[in-house]
Amino acid sequence: MLGVSEQKVLFEYGKGLTKYGIAKRISQEIRNNSYVNLGIGIPTLVANYIPNEINVMLQSENGLLGIGPFPTEENVDADLINAGKQTVTMQKGSSLFDSAESFAMIRGEHVDLTILGAMEVSENGDIANWKIPGKMVKGMGGAMDLVASAKNIIVAMQHVSKDGKSKLLKNCTLPITGLNCVKKIVTELAVIEVLPDGGFVLLELAPGITKEQVIKATEAPIIISPNLSEMKL
Repeated sequence: MLGVSEQKVLFEYGKGLTKYGIAKRISQEIRNNSYVNLGIGIPTLVANYIPNEINVMLQSENGLLGIGPFPTEENVDADLINAGKQTVTMQKGSSLFDSAESFAMIRGEHVDLTILGAMEVSENGDIANWKIPGKMVKGMGGAMDLVASAKNIIVAMQHVSKDGKSKLLKNCTLPITGLNCVKKIVTELAVIEVLPDGGFVLLELAPGITKEQVIKATEAPIIISPNLSEMKL
């Protein structure tokens, strides 16, 4: 399923991953014969990096099952869009259906993995990704259903905000989307696991990034895995 973004720059040594690097690292978490929902933003890029030998059905909450990578200019179909209003391709055997049936799939726990963006994640695995107080929101979307129903949830996000504040916190400060649900986080700096009983564990570092940089960028305490390694992209 490698698509048009495979030639993009994945990281800048010592500074961290690009959004394409985050997406490619997360693609390594997808298991064969699984059903996966990709959220808006960086998660949609994951479709471009799924290895050809992996059989996966990508689901979009607006009623698509069997999404392929982003189209080239030559094969854009304006009628095929994901939940983020981006044009997509469809694999052989794909299905189109209404939103009610799509959410029945989600709420029925038929999605194995959900990959979401986030504005904040707490050490307990709480996620905030749908609203910033004082800013207009057109709707909460399907994130609350997804985090309440998926068997596994991975977050793709920036480790710190534009003003340098950590987004991996002891407690979320923004309105909560879901409680105790996030299992793993991939940022421009690191791969971090969220323990079942709470707590961050540093598993992998982006090329050229040090554990000291990650500790400094993380508000909550973080455990260093004894098997800490550099990401393989």
